[in-house]
Amino acid sequence: MTLNMGARPTPAEDGSWTEEEQRALAKIAFYQKEDTGYSIQQATRPQTVGYGLADSPSGQAAWIIEKFWAWTDNDGHPEDALTRDEMLDDVMMYWLTASGASSARLYWESFGTYRPSHVEVPTGVSAFPAEILNTARRWAEPVYTNIVSWNVLDRGGHFAAFEQPDVFVRELRQFFRLVR
Repeated sequence: MTLNMGARPTPAEDGSWTEEEQRALAKIAFYQKEDTGYSIQQATRPQTVGYGLADSPSGQAAWIIEKFWAWTDNDGHPEDALTRDEMLDDVMMYWLTASGASSARLYWESFGTYRPSHVEVPTGVSAFPAEILNTARRWAEPVYTNIVSWNVLDRGGHFAAFEQPDVFVRELRQFFRLVR
């Protein structure tokens, strides 16, 4: 298993947090205060947002491109991470298949479900700096007990495979070399 999002924070044994953990906690606080509206909408009323996304190509574009702006590793504009054509191609995949509602429904079906407390399969973590929520290794180790690869990267965000495809493939290959 490979991850680019990971485990929840665990209390520091001695009440202190490392610099990495403090940065991750700040991102969690920001996300909870400023960036969860989309997930709450999709988790509670996926059909409502889904109908709007299926009815309006500009609405579908705004919904997705705003996420590219917020969640890619960019310098203030999503085109710093992805080309306009790449973003429009992604939007078109949702639009042409009318999958706005079904993609939103994932949140409705998965929020509040059981999360494992112990994962024993070999795990690789690629920590992209602009990921929505970062995980400190100390938080991940109690849950993912067989971490064979942990790499903190220089660039990339939530859509790492899209915005940093060469890096993402390198990370996968590195992980699978270790477990084959």
